[in-house]
Amino acid sequence: MSFGEIIGQQKQIENLRTALRSGRLHHGYLFVGPDGVGKRSISLALAKAIHCSAHEDDFCGDCVNCTRIAAGNHPDVRFVGPLAGKKEISIQQIRDIEKELNLQSFTGQRKIAIFDPATLLNLSSQNALLKTLEEPPNNSLLILIASSVGSLLPTLRSRCLQVSFAPIEPKTLVDFLIVAKHCSSEEANNLATLSMGSVGLALNLKDNKLFEKRREWAALTASIGRGDYRAASAAAEKLAANKNDSLGFLEWAQSFFRDVLVYSADAPAQNLTNIDLQEQIQHVCNAGTLERWLSVLEQTYDAGARIQRNLNRRMVLEDLLFNVAGRR
Repeated sequence: MSFGEIIGQQKQIENLRTALRSGRLHHGYLFVGPDGVGKRSISLALAKAIHCSAHEDDFCGDCVNCTRIAAGNHPDVRFVGPLAGKKEISIQQIRDIEKELNLQSFTGQRKIAIFDPATLLNLSSQNALLKTLEEPPNNSLLILIASSVGSLLPTLRSRCLQVSFAPIEPKTLVDFLIVAKHCSSEEANNLATLSMGSVGLALNLKDNKLFEKRREWAALTASIGRGDYRAASAAAEKLAANKNDSLGFLEWAQSFFRDVLVYSADAPAQNLTNIDLQEQIQHVCNAGTLERWLSVLEQTYDAGARIQRNLNRRMVLEDLLFNVAGRR
């Protein structure tokens, strides 16, 4: 594999390769953009290109350095995330990484630390990392990966060169799904629309059969009539059986009720994310008011956060689906 085989983000890749060729890589980068659009893949590719024994501004994917980086056991490249059972990247992890960055490189190239997601750096660890970015160890490279920068200190952001990543162009994603993943044209178009330009989400939908689960969830949601709280309660019980399924449903429900609002506004059908579920979207739309569907959409976000905090899943989902039925 090489940079040329990465889907999309060609401008970002070329800028990084130019800096690599000229020896002008920044000591700290902040990769920002939606999940699943290539931030982690490109950070990994850059690490391989730096250490690859076969190329100077690209990577072969086959040499010992490339294979060890891909396997996550290269001594000069570290991915940093929360430790097992923890929710944040701790200050001790930052201190340990700083010690590693000051050690002599195994290959003679840069020592690299990739923080993914950087949004899980707590305040203390951000301040510790800030000191490292202000006085970076010789021959080191730090890459912070984030879907947004709101939780990162302005001083931390200012010490990094920000690279913004956009969703993949629909045609590029469709072509990739057809050629590389053997999707039909219809499936590829639906996946590209539903994933909103995220390769990661499109593949997750395909590989984990979430694409078909959406049809079940849409039918379940559409079956809850106005005032039918018994059906809402039964649906909540079914959806609450598994935490991952509950969260998956709520993530999908955000796109579904957004589509209901879009449909309520008489927008063109091509503006729908779940374009293949137009019949169910129309049915739900006709069963309530714009104000109610806006309330439901807002509640889907809150419900996901409550389940992540381990509140009772059935109660959270029942509260949401009672709103769908019209009680709230």
